[in-house]
Amino acid sequence: MTHVTLDAAKTMIDAAEDRAADIDVPMCIAVMDDGANLVAFHRMDGALLASVDIAQNKAYTAVTIELDSATVGDLAQPGEELYGIGGTNDGRIVTFGGGVPLEVDGDVVGAVGVSGGSVEEDVTVVEAAVEAFEP
Repeated sequence: MTHVTLDAAKTMIDAAEDRAADIDVPMCIAVMDDGANLVAFHRMDGALLASVDIAQNKAYTAVTIELDSATVGDLAQPGEELYGIGGTNDGRIVTFGGGVPLEVDGDVVGAVGVSGGSVEEDVTVVEAAVEAFEP
C-alpha cells in the first residue's frame, strides 16, 4: 500500500500555500496519513489561530470517514444518514468544506485539511494541495 510521505506532504503544502498566496488569504494546512496521524502541518503568517485545529480536524474527518468534509456536511443534515456525527469523535468531525481524502487506486491513504478563509477559499486551496499529491 502507498503511504503519504513527508516529501509528498511538503509538496502539497507548497501548492496549497501558493494558492493561498494567490488569493491573499493566509491558511493552515494539515496532511495526515491513513491512520489519522499528522505527517506535516504548516501555518502561514497571519493565519487565524482557530484554523490550526480546524485544518487538522478537516483532515481527520476526511481520512476517518473516507469522504470530503463538505460531503460529510451534506450527510449530517437533519433527516440524513449522518445526522449528529458532528458531536462524535470528541467534536473532531467537521461538517463543511476544506478536508479531502487522498486516494491511490481507490484506497484512502491519507487526507489534507485547510482552514483560514471562507469555505469557498478553503476548498480552492485544498484542491491545489490534492492536485499536487504524488504518492
